[in-house]
Amino acid sequence: MPRFALLIDYDGTPFSGWQRQAAGQASVQGAVEAALARLEPGPHTIAAAGRTDSGVHATGQVATVDLSRDWDPFRLSEALNWHLKPAPVAIVRAARVADDFHARFSAVERRYLFRLVARRAPVTHDKGRVWQVLNPLDLSAMQAGAAHLVGLHDFTTFRSTMCQSKGPVKTLDEVTITEHAYVGGVEYHFALRARSFLHNQVRSIVGTLERVGAGAWSPADVATALEAKDRAACGPVCPPQGLYLTGVGYPEGPFG
Repeated sequence: MPRFALLIDYDGTPFSGWQRQAAGQASVQGAVEAALARLEPGPHTIAAAGRTDSGVHATGQVATVDLSRDWDPFRLSEALNWHLKPAPVAIVRAARVADDFHARFSAVERRYLFRLVARRAPVTHDKGRVWQVLNPLDLSAMQAGAAHLVGLHDFTTFRSTMCQSKGPVKTLDEVTITEHAYVGGVEYHFALRARSFLHNQVRSIVGTLERVGAGAWSPADVATALEAKDRAACGPVCPPQGLYLTGVGYPEGPFG
């Protein structure tokens, strides 16, 4: 059966997450599989590079699916987008891939972006797409705190108690924090890159670094929390809105 990779963009607001849920709960996986069933008799099961949580968005999710027909990739993406309406999900590109290519297990890198806006007035256009705080944050302090997290560490402190990963040791390749103009305030971008992440690791890190930026924690407190290897030492876990899966890396990119 021909195997295809799909590059998927979605607004996670109305979904209970990527993964297919019980009846009555909308999921991104369920929406894409339902669209596939309109093209070929199902059921279909697709595999994704990352199982994003409820309310989390993606601009670069990747999924693989086996189909009976050898579709032209462009026509496949166009047909899926037609049947996905009106769900806020889009197939940006489709590509024919080797039979041993797997969206999850072939990935060597995942990239996330978290958007945090600081301003007094409520956000309007970005409601549900950013985390809003009221006061500006100390960028330099957050950058200093983030530096303690880069590299190979036991991330038990920044791991959900429901995490299903085999172990807490991960290599965080990058945490970059930048500041950008925003109407009536300022927007902070937290870009994180690693081969793989623990459940709630990104949200735990950003929530902790926000406390550093607000002056409630010192940068050194981040190192102390990491070394504690204790979930209770973590700062607040930030909300899912504002988190985006922006890209997945492979030894040979399926989309050129």
